Amino acid sequence: MPDKHLHIISFDVPYPANYGGVIDVYYKLVALKKEGIKVHLHCFEYGREKAKQLEEFCHEVNYYPRNTGIFSNLSVKPYIVNSRRSEKLITNLLKDDYPILFEGLHSCFYIDDGRIKNRFKIYRESNIEHHYYFHLFKSEKNLLKKVFFLAESYRLKVFQKNLEHADLMLVVSQSDTDYLRKQFVDKNVEYLPSFHPNDEFSVISGQNDYIFYHGKLSVTENYKAAEFLIEKIFSKTNRKLIIAGMDPPEHLRKLCRQAKNVKLIENPDDKTMFDLIQNAQANILITFQATGLKLKLLNTLYKGRFCIVNPEMVQGTGLESLCKVGNSSTELLQLIENVFKLNFDINEVKARRNILMKHYSNKINSQKLIDLVFD
Repeated sequence: MPDKHLHIISFDVPYPANYGGVIDVYYKLVALKKEGIKVHLHCFEYGREKAKQLEEFCHEVNYYPRNTGIFSNLSVKPYIVNSRRSEKLITNLLKDDYPILFEGLHSCFYIDDGRIKNRFKIYRESNIEHHYYFHLFKSEKNLLKKVFFLAESYRLKVFQKNLEHADLMLVVSQSDTDYLRKQFVDKNVEYLPSFHPNDEFSVISGQNDYIFYHGKLSVTENYKAAEFLIEKIFSKTNRKLIIAGMDPPEHLRKLCRQAKNVKLIENPDDKTMFDLIQNAQANILITFQATGLKLKLLNTLYKGRFCIVNPEMVQGTGLESLCKVGNSSTELLQLIENVFKLNFDINEVKARRNILMKHYSNKINSQKLIDLVFD
């Protein structure tokens, strides 16, 4: 049979795979390589170095500079889209007639370009972006950033209409799938959860003396969640909280220093993060908006003991039965106190395996992607 080729346009260099969006991209590349797909990867560069490791999984890897700065913001198109444009990219796409997968709305500058009108185009959803940016607007205190987030939310909502040029949409959560099916009633919109680094479970039994929260702490949603945990929950208990993640802002550092029972670990390596997830008495995961799939939730269920969440974290995932869900700070605090009375029963991993391997298997989902794109 002839080789199957696929262009993938990534909003960032997907290695190292150390934050949500690039984790899905990177492990998709790994899974597609195992299935014999020849991927032509196109990456926008800004702050992350070219990664030779990607060549192991791709037929070719191309890099393009991201056009950051004020001039990319002076457009009716969203900044996150307009800053990811390159004539070199469109030239490379036109060298053949292979399908094109656009990773996130960020990478969709050319999705309506007439030069690729007859190509099979796939939109890979990671968030309902205008909802996400409107939430950032509501959460942000800096006036200049608030204005940007509000404007970006409006531009993203308008730009979303361009997804009508996609032949297929692959969506990471069931709730987002339902939303896009209502918006694009004539389009093929399919639920396809995120790809992730876990093929096997590495949960250990036993107990420990801390609760763990992790995330990319430079992201507003994540540092707001960390602040909520410190101020609304762990200020009311002597239980120990460890927070870890990339590039925390100074005000979060200060808040952690002031709390006697909170420890902050900045920019941990993969092994440190893995050990913290695995050895925690419970991992606590909080979000204030229910779009997309939070990949750290999957990571925790494959690696950690108890998982404490709020409803927004599990909405549309089908994973609520595997977690302890609290609706308020009072309920979350009670769940924290409860887990310290328990030994984790390793038999609980069987229930996780039954659900996760059915819906979140990289092998099964890569085959579904291939069938949808090529058959």
